[in-house]
Amino acid sequence: MTEDNRLPHLLTAAIVALAAFWLWHVGRVPICECGYVKLWHGQTVSSENSQHLSDWYTPSHLIHGLLFYGLLHVTARRLSFAWRLTIATVIESAWEIVENSEAVIERYRSVTISLDYYGDSVINSVADIVAMIAGFFLARILPVWASVAIIVFFEALTTWLIRDGLALNILMLLWPLDAVKVWQAG
Repeated sequence: MTEDNRLPHLLTAAIVALAAFWLWHVGRVPICECGYVKLWHGQTVSSENSQHLSDWYTPSHLIHGLLFYGLLHVTARRLSFAWRLTIATVIESAWEIVENSEAVIERYRSVTISLDYYGDSVINSVADIVAMIAGFFLARILPVWASVAIIVFFEALTTWLIRDGLALNILMLLWPLDAVKVWQAG
């Protein structure tokens, strides 16, 4: 790794660490209050959802990486991959901070079926950022059609299995529909 290429990688790591510190500083629990960390927690209607390393919302963060790569490939092509990754990490980290603000948590609780949602643990937020980074790297090596297929697959899978996903999450956060809320409740 050249010295020119080292700086964006160091900044990317620092951004993840700063996001984790900020989330902890504003009161997010470091790990699940249950006292342990699981690799996977698959129960969405649970106080442990978004508290462990991965869950049914992890694919949406992988999708973020695929989408950020595509967007930055088109809009910032002159920047190196490493700098585009740094930009994507800033965006994802900012989202994790905003998503875990009291205002957005309350919004989720008031317009979705996530009544027991009290925010992500710090370790879950960091794992979500890492999932975005993985998606960003995947998009670099995959053909566009494969990235699109992954997005469609994960959106269809999570919509089918948990009645939620990235698109539904955005819809319900920005423009909640009672019909969708009723459908999500099963």
